[in-house]
Amino acid sequence: MTDFFALHFAFLATPEGWAAMITLIAMEVVLGIDNLIFISILTNKLPAQHRVKARRLGISGALVMRLLLLTTIAYIVAMTTPLFSAFGHDFSWRDLILIAGGLFLVWKATKEIHHSVDPLDQKEDAVGRAVSTTLGGAIFQILLLDL
Repeated sequence: MTDFFALHFAFLATPEGWAAMITLIAMEVVLGIDNLIFISILTNKLPAQHRVKARRLGISGALVMRLLLLTTIAYIVAMTTPLFSAFGHDFSWRDLILIAGGLFLVWKATKEIHHSVDPLDQKEDAVGRAVSTTLGGAIFQILLLDL
């Protein structure tokens, strides 16, 4: 057991390791608060009888997914082998994962802002309501955002 801690937590013996750990903790707190806000926005669109269940499932699922992603972060960061080049830049799996996540966040934020500015627009609302007002749809969106 001592070897496990010596191997995996040796970085805490340096000031750089502590700075990295504090930065990671601060980022997780900020992302956790952001996640809670997103969960409350999504669950408020559900019928009242499903909100508490959706919040519990969403937060639990997000917690499990965040822990799984933290355990695989070293693997994802190391995925730097170029797959293809475009516009003078080599793209790796890591780049594609980050781009896809960023595009999803921009799309979701734009959709939520559009809905709050023009809630009577029926074009997007017809599609959005079918997905976002079901319990499964809300949980799926929460987990997708966390991913």
